[in-house]
Amino acid sequence: MLQVNYIRQNKEEVIKKLLVKNFHAEQVIDAILLLDDERRKTQKQLDDALAESNRAAKEIGALYKQGKRDEAELLKARTAELKQLSKELGEKLDAAVSGMNEKLITLPNVPHPSVVPGKSEEDNQVLHEEGKVPDLYEKAVPHWDLITTYDIVDFDLGNKVSGAGFPFYKGKGAKLQRALINFFLDRALDAGYTEYQPPLLVNEDSGYGTGQLPDKDGQMYHATEDNLYLVPTAEVPITNIYRNVILKAAELPVKNVAYSSCFRREAGSWGAHVRGLNRLHQFDKVEIVHIATPETSYAVLEEMRAHVASLIRDLELPFRILRLCGGDLSFTSALTYDFEVYSAAQKRWLEVSSVSNFESFQANRMKLRFKDDQGNTVIAHTLNGSALALPRIVAALLENNQGPDGIRIPKVLQPYTGFETID
Repeated sequence: MLQVNYIRQNKEEVIKKLLVKNFHAEQVIDAILLLDDERRKTQKQLDDALAESNRAAKEIGALYKQGKRDEAELLKARTAELKQLSKELGEKLDAAVSGMNEKLITLPNVPHPSVVPGKSEEDNQVLHEEGKVPDLYEKAVPHWDLITTYDIVDFDLGNKVSGAGFPFYKGKGAKLQRALINFFLDRALDAGYTEYQPPLLVNEDSGYGTGQLPDKDGQMYHATEDNLYLVPTAEVPITNIYRNVILKAAELPVKNVAYSSCFRREAGSWGAHVRGLNRLHQFDKVEIVHIATPETSYAVLEEMRAHVASLIRDLELPFRILRLCGGDLSFTSALTYDFEVYSAAQKRWLEVSSVSNFESFQANRMKLRFKDDQGNTVIAHTLNGSALALPRIVAALLENNQGPDGIRIPKVLQPYTGFETID
């Protein structure tokens, strides 16, 4: 959530920047500033009424001691009026604050200056590309045929037990999943991350804190009776560890990693590009989360970008890194790098990771702060990234490494799988 003072001091700049995200903010911002004016005015009136009431309370006792009963009674009557006025002003203040916050949560985060305008993923900028696209043998097929041939993922069974988009992994497919998770976690631990195993259900405050609510309400699975949400990513519980927390400067940067299953309704998803493992309602992902100072957060973002690149590189997959344009940038992000691997049988790029800096947007919603070296309380910056999401990584590994005698497992995974091929 953007801070009101920042909006007030940079109104035209905020409006201009949000246009990069194709968001027309002028009317909302005008409404916010009017409500903030009302809040300020009412707060002053309330403060004045409370101050007068406090002065009167002290004077009443003195007047009684001086035998000035009539004056004391008049002042008591005034304090009763002030009490009622304070109640009315308090209610008016609450309404102004509530109305302002309802408007504030509809404003996206402002993009970083390096983010270019654009309408969709077609306008994203390719920053880096590496790795050789494999030449597949003539009978190569997409992964949705491979998983049937080698009996390693069962969509029919998943559909029977749960529904579409909830596959069963079996045999070497299940072991490949576990191998990837352990590989990703071990690499994160080697890089200095602290591992967590988070809950898979979070409350409404947590969804609000990281910005999934209310923006992505329709995409989240909601246990309505308990008002809990299945996590769309481990980002939500891990970042919310620090909701309403004031850290010390010496504790930064925070570096956490977590594996979790992730749940997304993916409403409206259809077509060939969501076939097989390309898009699921439940999938596994290892997530890295950073909390940093405003001065260091973009250096941290580059560190995260390098970490994710090293994972894909060691899996021997051709990949590219994109900087998202304004139209493809998420509601909460200031700057996002997407990582895509090349799927040789599908002949297209598949997104496997997003690495984002949210600057103070999430932290302001969560009241996540730290004490700097001068003792000042400062809003922190939050960042996160997929390191990595499994389904499309598995799709690319299966497709790119297939041959007439089976599917080759990359060397870095073989100690985790215990086998060199799926055959």
